[in-house]
Amino acid sequence: MKKATERYVVELTDSERDFLNILIRKGGKSPSVIGRARVLLKADEGKTDEENAEFSGLSLSTVFRVRRRFVEEGLETAVFRKNTGKRIYRKLDGNAEATLIATACSAAPAGRSRWTLRLLADRLVAMEVVDSISHECVRETLKKTNLNLT
Repeated sequence: MKKATERYVVELTDSERDFLNILIRKGGKSPSVIGRARVLLKADEGKTDEENAEFSGLSLSTVFRVRRRFVEEGLETAVFRKNTGKRIYRKLDGNAEATLIATACSAAPAGRSRWTLRLLADRLVAMEVVDSISHECVRETLKKTNLNLT
């Protein structure tokens, strides 16, 4: 059985090596990007994962993952963060946010001294502003607008 270091051998071309050296020298990138670039350069020089981790200041598992990603997916993916492809859809649009804020600023329901997040969420559903909404979404929206219920 091959060792992991033998299985994911980093062999950079001259253009890839130049790109990584320029990336490190130029700066302006996040420390994680520069660290991954250093990992690839040291792995290309034949350094072990332990030496590479000590030099770059990254964990041993990160060094291994960077090498593996380079071999399997290429230079760009190994150095820069991958786009996960997850799209965050907002539950409340502008009109729904305005309705939420207006409701939160209105008088509290009978028998209550003030609105709670769950009451606001239930009221939005009752008003048919949204099909369903969590109290956490209500909290985030109110926090974003700097509206405090107290």
